[in-house]
Amino acid sequence: MQKVVIVGGGHAAAQLCASLIEGGFPGSLTLVCEEASLPYHRPPLSKTFIKDPEAPIQLLRPETAYANAGVQVLLADPAVGIDRDARRLTLASGKQLDYDALVLATGTRARRLPDVPDDLQNLIYLRNADDAARLRAAIADAPSVTVVGGGFIGLEIAATAGALGRPVTVFESAPRLLARSVSPEASEHVARVLHESGVDLRLSSDLQHIRTENGRVRSIVVNDAEHPVDLLVAGIGAVPEITLAQAAGLDCLNGIVVDALMQTSAPGIYAIGDCTSFPYARWGKTLRLESVQNANDQARTLAGVLLGTKTPYHALPWFWSDQGALRLQIAGLAPPDTERLLRPGAKPGSFSILHFADGHLVCVESINAPMDHLAARKLLELGLNPPREALADPAVPLKSHY
Repeated sequence: MQKVVIVGGGHAAAQLCASLIEGGFPGSLTLVCEEASLPYHRPPLSKTFIKDPEAPIQLLRPETAYANAGVQVLLADPAVGIDRDARRLTLASGKQLDYDALVLATGTRARRLPDVPDDLQNLIYLRNADDAARLRAAIADAPSVTVVGGGFIGLEIAATAGALGRPVTVFESAPRLLARSVSPEASEHVARVLHESGVDLRLSSDLQHIRTENGRVRSIVVNDAEHPVDLLVAGIGAVPEITLAQAAGLDCLNGIVVDALMQTSAPGIYAIGDCTSFPYARWGKTLRLESVQNANDQARTLAGVLLGTKTPYHALPWFWSDQGALRLQIAGLAPPDTERLLRPGAKPGSFSILHFADGHLVCVESINAPMDHLAARKLLELGLNPPREALADPAVPLKSHY
């Protein structure tokens, strides 16, 4: 009987379990989670979870789904070592698990502020449910909230804290929000909506120093000016969790290096999700993506491999971010210097930005235009390239082009 051991407690790990169960996998499955909870939805942690004091975490699948399928679930017992020759995984408790196939779905960890202690009482990073519970309690007590980082996590927290009535200031080092993720037009719109909601945005902000007193952040120094802090949230990105893989000698480069079948450099060891650096066939280059879509689709690809169907990973990336009443959705990936066209939406404040590279549609960003987003995903998945004028015409539904 083939033994598959999965290390991770996020979307990729849960989806792999589900896909193997649905596919009738005949072997044994063991799920090793660092946290004390079964895998749960991560996106709500920066939004509805911290907004509602009674909101529980949302399990991706109930406990019975694992129990009924005979999955051995080991909680709060992180993996600490891999013996590649013996094909054995060691956990923090000392427990050892033999495997035929080992899957690393270790995700990411929050990037830390340099030279700043992690145990400051009013400094919070957000990556898991414990962080979110602490953040929820802290926002409830804080007179104001300071966010360092103008990426998705930072802005979602800023919008949520603002909706709870807290004065919020966001410091971003780049000259615009979401500079590495969206077009200037989308960035400008997001900034305008946040500003109109009362969020104080400080762009091109050089964080020079964090001043502490009695185990708390007292103030931050930005562009030579001191700003007092009640609660500091650092949303400055994430780094792949590759400690276990590196210790085992796996190839790592901005993530655990895998091929299109999720195979690492070591026989019998695979990796999926946010921790992977994988070949993106549509660009012909290696990428690492942090998204639910990528985690789930890589898990489905690997499930096929383990079930005997080897179909290389070729999924279209797509993303979303909810910031108060604003929903930003992205289908595809835009290389630098794309040509862009604006497609007005059906409602005020809604629109899509169409990206073209070498004359081909490669990405669509949609603001409060969910139907256009769904249609754009279909167009991109099919590789269709209708005339630009027709795509930009709001009177012509995008779905009419396929």
